[in-house]
Amino acid sequence: MLWLASQSPRRRELLAQVGVAFEAIDVGVPEVRGAKEFPQAYVERVAREKARAGLETVVGRDSDTFVLGADTEVVLDDRVFGKPRDAADAAAMLRVLSSRTHEVISVVCCASARGECSATCTSIVTFAALDDAAIERYVATGEPFGKAGGYAIQGRAAGFIAHLSGSYSGVMGLPLFETMGLLREAGVCATGPERTGLVHRQV
Repeated sequence: MLWLASQSPRRRELLAQVGVAFEAIDVGVPEVRGAKEFPQAYVERVAREKARAGLETVVGRDSDTFVLGADTEVVLDDRVFGKPRDAADAAAMLRVLSSRTHEVISVVCCASARGECSATCTSIVTFAALDDAAIERYVATGEPFGKAGGYAIQGRAAGFIAHLSGSYSGVMGLPLFETMGLLREAGVCATGPERTGLVHRQV
């Protein structure tokens, strides 16, 4: 049985998109970067902690119980842009990202009684120039909230992105190519893309 330890509806939608059978469970893992923690190490740790927390939460787990945890962060000049606290914070993030190229680091971890494995996906995103009016209009939509870096590539912010090198789904929050590789390695899903039979129930 596969569980997705995530409160993100986008991750649940992405995993459902590729026809993987899973159940979703909420976990509460603090997303606080250590003072001397490198950005990628931070993202890896949070993804791992989510997978472990999910595994501990699942009742009646056995050797065939697998839990996916994932984390995605926007990084520029060693600064990690998490989810904005409020409208002012979201606008400030977007002003910094305007006309700049940043990284989006997404890590997925698969945990079970047999052990853990993880994969990292780094995408490069270049923003067009954003004036204050465009930023204010975007923030007013509410879309930046709950999104790393204060933007959603699958939403209205798609119009801000001048160039993307890497994984679109990784920027959304769950790199599907890497995720499917982990699941095939763990024996959770079939090797080919023909696997179907979606079962998605939140608990």
